[in-house]
Amino acid sequence: MERSEAVIGVVSLIFWSLILIVSLKYAILILRADNRGEGGIVAMLAVLRARHARSGTWRGAILIVGLVGAALLYGDGTITPAISVLSAVEGLKVDAPGLSHFVIPLTLVILVGLFLVQRRGSGFIGGVFGPVMLAWFIVLGILGARGIVLAPDILAAISPVPALTFIIHAPPLVGFAVLGATFLAVTGGEAMYADMGHFGRMPIRVAWFAIVLPALVLNYFGQGALLLSDPQAAENPFFRLAPEWFHYPLVAFAAIATVIASEAIITGAFSLTQQAIQLGFLPRLSVFYTASAERGQIYVPLVNWTLALATLSAVLLFGSSEALAGAYGIAVSLLMAITTVLAGMVAFEWRFNRFLVIAVNGFFLCIDLVFVAANSIKVFDGGWFPLLLAAGVAFLMLTWRAGRRLTERTRSRTRESEGQFIARLLNCPPVRLRGTAAFLASGTVGIPLTLTHHLKHLYALPEHVLLVTVLTSQEPRIRERERVDVRELCAGLTRVTLRFGFMETPSVPEVIRYAQHEHGLACGALSKVSYYLGRETIIPTKRNSGMRVWRKAVYAFMLRNAERSAAYFCIPAVQVVEIGMEIEL
Repeated sequence: MERSEAVIGVVSLIFWSLILIVSLKYAILILRADNRGEGGIVAMLAVLRARHARSGTWRGAILIVGLVGAALLYGDGTITPAISVLSAVEGLKVDAPGLSHFVIPLTLVILVGLFLVQRRGSGFIGGVFGPVMLAWFIVLGILGARGIVLAPDILAAISPVPALTFIIHAPPLVGFAVLGATFLAVTGGEAMYADMGHFGRMPIRVAWFAIVLPALVLNYFGQGALLLSDPQAAENPFFRLAPEWFHYPLVAFAAIATVIASEAIITGAFSLTQQAIQLGFLPRLSVFYTASAERGQIYVPLVNWTLALATLSAVLLFGSSEALAGAYGIAVSLLMAITTVLAGMVAFEWRFNRFLVIAVNGFFLCIDLVFVAANSIKVFDGGWFPLLLAAGVAFLMLTWRAGRRLTERTRSRTRESEGQFIARLLNCPPVRLRGTAAFLASGTVGIPLTLTHHLKHLYALPEHVLLVTVLTSQEPRIRERERVDVRELCAGLTRVTLRFGFMETPSVPEVIRYAQHEHGLACGALSKVSYYLGRETIIPTKRNSGMRVWRKAVYAFMLRNAERSAAYFCIPAVQVVEIGMEIEL
């Protein structure tokens, strides 16, 4: 195959990958698979989980596949900022090879700054740097158009024929290597979907089709045209596309643009974490809202700095964007394949034509699997790094979920029923004190262990006792009138069930106030309510419970380091009473 045919074939591969994967699959189809405006693989998992939970057909295999996909996004979030910023800074070596020893330190400084600014929120970053990104894509388009003028023959890549011809005639290993490199052009599609809750479906589509796609296509075609006219530019066609006087400004511009672009994958990891916490796949973590007027604008410190540590480690470990390219792609290609499968299942649940869903999603799944195969040859060249990170996150998610289910099973065996407890109160009435106590319960039936322990040791109860259960819905947000259910028992006991969406902050006092005003809940002055929470200590044992003792120890460690229940439920510290309990698993 001639060099010109190879160049046109590769550019055609990139062009049609952008059209098929990002434009058709993500921007048009996958963005429709939302959960009331929220995107990402966990949002799809919530849709499937809710439907299967109601029908009784939910199987653990779907959950495991979904959680593995979610974990892969963290691997992507580690490599994306590293390779993006590093490749931009490496532009310094085009005109000044002597500055090569400054590339790594400068990249590390920029990345530290990127993670430091996350606390200000993506709204702040978008407001400050949005015009910069617009200018960046305009520059990409202008540089690309300038290159196309040098060799208009590159426009033949618009046809899919050169791409198919290249794949058919190239040696298998060469074809796989080129497909793996081509995949780097489409890796932002999953982050775009995960960020739908931050920006909305329509703004993402408009930005992609009106600005990003045209600029990228022009630039890739321009780089291809440059290679047709000057084969020596193959070392760094992007920077060679610009005139010499613009090289240094372009390096600075590229560094800023890649920092901003990395924001998408980082904020996607924040959204994923919040959803996973609310759905019970991760322990409670500190989540801060960075914009009061915008939903979805959040900051998760632990995730931010864990990603920062992993990203900086990747830069130091691999040392160049070329080496990082070996680590990039395998995690994202696997995630895209899993997303395609789950999107098809969501379409089934929404009663779309089954034949059409199988045909369309099967087509895209075949493309995904081709890229997975192409990227699989990178596993030993660095692909193990994001896979190792993703495996660690998936293990923690599955361990936490299994541990919580085992803990609840243990609680249910020792929990007293409502009838037994009320009968005991009526037969042997305890001393009743003035005031209201809210005992937080994990279940909607039975008496919370905190209440049982309180009565056992103090032989007294407040005159008003609220049994408060917080439930997380499979929907992102709950309408206010559906948020609370109040059921009067007797002997001064009232069961209060609160419902929150998986994208909401579960503020218990705020909803108790609403229940007092709208449902006539008897609880006196809200500032005088005492909230009783259990502080559980897990004792791992060798008891046969379906979970090995070392995993129980990992679960116990995660529970000890989770955010305090009071802070998570927005309960003022001065109104909190914690009752310690030991639970043997």
